[in-house]
Order: sequence, then structure tokens, then C-alpha cells
Amino acid sequence: MYETILFPTDGSDAADTALAHAVDHARQYGATLHVLFVAQDDFGPSGLVQQDHEGVERSEMVGEDHETQSSGMTNEDPERLGAVAERGEAIVSEVAESVGDNVAVETAVRRGTPYERILDYADEEGADMVVMGTHGRTGVDRYLLGSVTEKIVRTADAPVLTVRRDGA
Repeated sequence: MYETILFPTDGSDAADTALAHAVDHARQYGATLHVLFVAQDDFGPSGLVQQDHEGVERSEMVGEDHETQSSGMTNEDPERLGAVAERGEAIVSEVAESVGDNVAVETAVRRGTPYERILDYADEEGADMVVMGTHGRTGVDRYLLGSVTEKIVRTADAPVLTVRRDGA
């Protein structure tokens, strides 16, 4: 029934909770588990609250001393993006190691808007199922922050299994 299961992860507790479900399905069906991390390449529109390189929140416009200016009205920062991609490589490697030898695992790190890259990857690899964690945000938090998982649920061609974080 399932040959290719996609497990997008951001390294969060919610994703860790979903991993057990992804592995169980992959084992049950003899499917290949694809572990994907997306390094977001746009850190938000300028003028909104951002964190500078020292981790201090600011609400200033692009071009201040602590930010890297980029084309358009975005806060693309190649140095920060590289660090995020490196973290992603570590995350997918840790997940692959934790799965063990009973399940075939492929890993990938992509750059871009998370939900778009997840959907692209699912299409490229012919994913039969997507297994994702959800943080369980509701109300204003969900509205303001959006939900990558929700966008995937609404737009993916393959079935999406969502797993709520333990204790959420």
C-alpha cells in the first residue's frame, strides 16, 4: 500500500513524536522512509520582529547594522541560512541513525519555504504518505504563526498523518 513515506522534520518535540508513527508505518509496509528538513530561506518580511545574530529581538527595518540586507523586502541572510542548513543535516542524520536497520531511510535537506519544499519533495519522490508532527497551537497563535502542517494537509496529493505533540 505504501512504498514511500515522507517524514518532514524540524527537530522539534512534535516531530519526534511523529517519528515513531512514520517508522511504524514504514516497517509495516516495507516502505522507504524519506526524512526531510527544510531550511527556510526567508526569515520574514522586514519591519516585523526579528532576532539579530546575538539572539536579541528587534523590530527595526532591514539595513540596520545587525542585519544583512538582501534584495526585495526580505531578511535573507546567507550566513544564517547556512547554519540552519547545517543544523538540518545534523537533524536528518540523527533521525536516520535512530531508525535502525529494519527500515530503508533516505535523507534530504532543502532550502526554501517549508510547505512549498515539502510538497515539491513529496511530488518528486512520489510519496504515498506524509507523516508530520503538529505543535497543537490554537486560536491567535495558530492564526498569526500559520501552520506548515495545516498547509500540507490542505494541499498535499498524498494522505497526511498528523501527530500531535505529547502533552500539547
